[in-house]
Order: sequence, then structure tokens, then C-alpha cells
Amino acid sequence: MRQLILDLQPETPPSFDNFVGDGNSETLTGLAAWLAPDNREPLFFLWGESGAGKSHLLRASPAAYCDAGQDPVLSTLAPEADFCAVDHLESLAPAGQIALFNTINRLRADGGRLLAAANDPPLRLALREDLRTRLGSGLVYRLRALDDAEQIAAIQEQALARGLRLTEDALRYLSLRVPRDMRSLSALLAAIDRYSLEQKRPVTVPLLREVLRAASTNRFAGIPDHGTRPL
Repeated sequence: MRQLILDLQPETPPSFDNFVGDGNSETLTGLAAWLAPDNREPLFFLWGESGAGKSHLLRASPAAYCDAGQDPVLSTLAPEADFCAVDHLESLAPAGQIALFNTINRLRADGGRLLAAANDPPLRLALREDLRTRLGSGLVYRLRALDDAEQIAAIQEQALARGLRLTEDALRYLSLRVPRDMRSLSALLAAIDRYSLEQKRPVTVPLLREVLRAASTNRFAGIPDHGTRPL
């Protein structure tokens, strides 16, 4: 099987319209209200397990985005931005915690806003006490991962956007094995689409088995080892 070269990022940029997860309606409604121009609440905190879609929503917002998972000292945090989004707060280094604390104080003083995300709520994060207190003083909402029905809906939506026709057997097979985060799902469906076209074969369970086996052994460049379930 020839190796497929894929972009790590989904072809469609994250947006609120392509976020899947009806079970998070309360959180999404709260975020939409907070993003309104006339809202003066300075801080909105999203927490939830990995793959729930926190990064998707932060990137979909108009905020200046910074990922503490990639930049634990927040050296790339825009110093003059009046609207900042900081992801993966659980990864902050001591210097990054100081930088975020100072940023929150600056944004409060200047009427700016911070959109933050982590795997746990503020008071359960292993951060300095004054920063945890600051983070917990804003709006705090949980974002949960896709349930089984939402997982199937996400697969169907992504497949239809690519013109892929999935039989019920193929859809059921994928839903039991693919990751629940939208980034990995999009990359995996791109691989399925490409392989199906190259092989001139419809998307069947045997074809999916080949693609997932290749992905699990890192033979598809661009698809991270996301821990697919047994084939």
C-alpha cells in the first residue's frame, strides 16, 4: 500500500457551524452569549476530557489563539491583544502561569476578554493558587465528548461533506473504532477518501479495515497514533 501524505489539519477550518455535539447545547449557548459584543464578563473557561472539542471552539472564536501544550511559557501570546484564547492550561510551565496571570490582570483593566480551556475545572488544576482563583472567578462550563449517536452524526456529516457514501455496516464499523475528536476524525476520513479514489473501490468494511490498519501502524503520514480500537 503506497503511503498517503496528508495534512495534519482538517481541510475545513474550525467554526461554530461545523462543531458537532448537541449534548453541549447549554455550554454552546453560554459561549455564544459571552461572545456577544455587549457582554462585559472578562473570562470564559471551558473544561472537559481530551477530544471533547475545546480546541475547536477556541480556534473558531475571533480571539488571538495560543496553545500552552505547544508553548508552555506562552511566549507567543499576543501582548497587545484585547481578546485572547489560551488552550491546554494544564500544560503551563511556571513562567507561563505568571504570563497568564499578568495577561488576565491586563485584560480586566483594559476591558478585554480571555477564553481559556483545560482538561479539568480551575480549582482542580495543578497551577499556582492565585491563577486558579482568577480562572475560577469567571464563567466555567464543561464540554463533554461526543456520545455514540453524536459520534455517528459526526462521521456522517464529515463523510457527506467529502461525497463519501457509507453503508450502514461501514458506518457502524467506523463508529466503534475511530477517535472522538474532530481533528483526528477529519484526518482519518481524508485518508479513507484518498485511498478509496486511488484504489477505485467503494468504501466498504474491508477497505476501512485496510485504512485503519495502516493508520494504526503509522503508514499514513499525517495521521497521529490516536489509539483506534481493535480492528
